[in-house]
Amino acid sequence: MNSTLKEVAERAGVHPGTASRALNPQTQALVSDATVRRVQAAAKALSYRPNSMARGLKTNRTTMVGIVVPDLSNPLFPPIVRGAEEVLSRAGYTCLIADTDNDPRREADSFETLRGRHVDGLIVASAERDDDAVRAVAEAGVPIVLINRRTDRARVPAVMGDDWAGIEQSVRHLVELGHRCIAHLSGPEHLSTGVERARAFRHAVVELGADDDPALSEACRTYSVEEGARAARVLLDRVGDRATAIVAGNDQIAVGVLDVLRERGLVCPRDLSVVGYNDMPFMDKLSPALTTVHVPHEDIGREAAQTLVRWLSGENGAPSATTTLPVDLVVRESTAPPRDGRGQPG
Repeated sequence: MNSTLKEVAERAGVHPGTASRALNPQTQALVSDATVRRVQAAAKALSYRPNSMARGLKTNRTTMVGIVVPDLSNPLFPPIVRGAEEVLSRAGYTCLIADTDNDPRREADSFETLRGRHVDGLIVASAERDDDAVRAVAEAGVPIVLINRRTDRARVPAVMGDDWAGIEQSVRHLVELGHRCIAHLSGPEHLSTGVERARAFRHAVVELGADDDPALSEACRTYSVEEGARAARVLLDRVGDRATAIVAGNDQIAVGVLDVLRERGLVCPRDLSVVGYNDMPFMDKLSPALTTVHVPHEDIGREAAQTLVRWLSGENGAPSATTTLPVDLVVRESTAPPRDGRGQPG
């Protein structure tokens, strides 16, 4: 039989209200550390399990948070979920995870399902720039924090890596190697990451003296190996061997580029240097190992969860700002100086 809160309080020598605060991660700060440890030890000794349903009825909270991702099979997103879940679990929340499979209709359905479960808030990694579902949820007053992507039409807090700094580091690295004709395979134009990184690339080539030629840019429709390969073929057919380096919108696009180079009998980085973005798992195991921008995805998940927990606790009210975390270029084998003086501006 499960012990009661009163029995835990008696064993710890405190009032039941104090015991309740000590066992609730959201109110532990109101109790001294020594009391929290004493109450937790008493609860463990008595095998006490809090009745979260009863607590929810009292507080009008379910202590559940929905985490919505576009594709859990993409290695980018599990670290984000892991970081968020770590913080939420420590704060006493249970996570419900929904995978939209990059389908806006499934995203909207996921929001409805999670709202039907009366989640206290949402952490969303699937947002598009023009996202009616995100806007509707925000306007309904549901606490929502975006991860990795932003929306143009709703003032919603977001946590992401510093895309401008990451792209600038990539272009600077290539320029310092001697490249001037640097191409960009950007991410999808309906996602903020695709647009932001494309803008950052254009700004960086101008600032760093590389060739500012629109013909050296090609947008990908999705973040995928297949789309990276398609865009690489289009770009290389258009510019021939003038480009000596490619900055890819993400690592999957970069892998598609490497496939096309092998398909055409070209060698990376001898014939073309390639830079990715995100530093997904196993990018260091490719041949050649991929130079890429490392994004702290687990930290992004943690920061988003902390933002939501503070919001739900009433600590800061409703936040609206975007938080950017620092990123770093990881130089590996896929970048080298251009050979034979190629790659000078045309």
